[in-house]
Amino acid sequence: MQPLGYHAMVLHAHLPYVRHPEYDYFLEEHWLYEAITETYVPLLVMFENLLNDGIDFRLTMTMTPSLVSMLADPLLQERYLVYIGRLVELAEKEVFRTQKDPALQPLAQYYCQRFKATYELFDTQYRRNLVTAFRRFQDAGVLEIVTCCATHGFLPLFQMYPEAVQAQIEVAAQSYRQHFGRQARGIWLAECGYYPGADRFLKAAGIEFFFTDTHGIVNASPRPRYGAYAPIFCPDSGVAVFCRDRESSEQVWSSEIGYPGDPFFREYYRDIGYDLDFDYIKDYVQPDGTRKNTGIKYHRITGKTDQKKPYDLLMARQRADYYAGHFVKTRAEQITHLAHLFEGHRPLVLSPYDAELYGHWWFEGPEWLNLVLRKAAHNQQVYEMTTPYAYLLANPEQQVAQPSPSSWGANGYNSFWLNETNDKIYRHLHKATERMIEMAYRFQAPTPIQRQALNQAARELLLAQSSDWPFIMKTGTMVEYAVKRVKTHLHRFNQLYQAIYRHEIDPEWLDKLAYLDNIFPDIDYTVYCLQPA
Repeated sequence: MQPLGYHAMVLHAHLPYVRHPEYDYFLEEHWLYEAITETYVPLLVMFENLLNDGIDFRLTMTMTPSLVSMLADPLLQERYLVYIGRLVELAEKEVFRTQKDPALQPLAQYYCQRFKATYELFDTQYRRNLVTAFRRFQDAGVLEIVTCCATHGFLPLFQMYPEAVQAQIEVAAQSYRQHFGRQARGIWLAECGYYPGADRFLKAAGIEFFFTDTHGIVNASPRPRYGAYAPIFCPDSGVAVFCRDRESSEQVWSSEIGYPGDPFFREYYRDIGYDLDFDYIKDYVQPDGTRKNTGIKYHRITGKTDQKKPYDLLMARQRADYYAGHFVKTRAEQITHLAHLFEGHRPLVLSPYDAELYGHWWFEGPEWLNLVLRKAAHNQQVYEMTTPYAYLLANPEQQVAQPSPSSWGANGYNSFWLNETNDKIYRHLHKATERMIEMAYRFQAPTPIQRQALNQAARELLLAQSSDWPFIMKTGTMVEYAVKRVKTHLHRFNQLYQAIYRHEIDPEWLDKLAYLDNIFPDIDYTVYCLQPA
């Protein structure tokens, strides 16, 4: 019996490039370490268990080039082992401290066992490289890994410089080939930022599909017959476009009705790094004494109150099971309704989420996802779990329409990344972009030292273009760091620009920059020269 429709879940795994070898300790590197501990390793364990249990699941993940570069970096791998080792030490202290507390003792033991298992998995089974661990599941045919813009650059705000858009796409495709051993089939445009014409650079890079927010397809021209429930093909490039389903997204994302807000789930904002006496916790927070999250949390959400109740692992898992059943049931109902509405068409519901929601922000998220995939395989026959590429293979004929410009931030049309909080950076980014393009065309036969400097200039520009920096400026969190990163990379770029033109390149200084910002070791600056159509 053929299914009535399809469901595709997409996890967008991304972090900005936060590698700081010039410091022994750097707080922002902990963004990566927390994500490894709470999201990436739990997902890998989940995939392994699903395969071992014979669950033929299908899932799609974006792994952005900046994230992949960090996960594959030996320095950060070594630093992560130090980080997780310290967590094991703290958890062992917690087991001793809570031995007479019947509410907290089981949780302390749970954290201790969990951190020890994570250390062993990372160091021994995954051999410190999670990229190869994820790649194994792609090679097994159950996980579709797609790429993203090289440094998560927000393409609509650079569309006046086609060379810059080309560079973000081509460098991403090259990075993907290097790490995953094959051509990237799909791409997540950073922040789902699309403008008409961007797809031709995807086609040139061999990429076959991308994603937009809902209105990217719903507002396409001509109006798509099946709305958000089928991909469309761009008229000039033939690249396929998939869009977000709002209903399934809100069931997870919504602050009012979303599953993560259940009062029995773990409270993210209560952590022993803030709750315990400073003398006890001081060796596990920042070196200057500033408190931070440790990852050990003993309370549940409870409700809108400061009096948080102890977290109950068993109850939280039961709630995750309930919500997984609810999610699968509502997908079956939704797809049944759509199949009757679109007679003769098997609808596709596509549900994209930030991967870091699962485990980091929503502690029970990986278990919920695990149960969703299991229940979808065994508890229903209405729809089939799929990936965008598999869907296109099974359904190669789709409507041709021009997607609408879109982003998935507030208001849906770029305003989150260009507003009064961050607009001042763009005049400088655009000037640097013009200079990079100028150098790429001018230096057609550089000396070896010039080539090295030009390649480093391309790295610095790409890092400055990351959409994470204007995003942070808008949200008002870690603004000083975001501003500093833009300034630092632009300053290094401008120094390189001057040194190249003045023939004053200092080899030692250049080697230092290559050590500090070593992303994309095989980059070729001529990616900023437009390729023939």
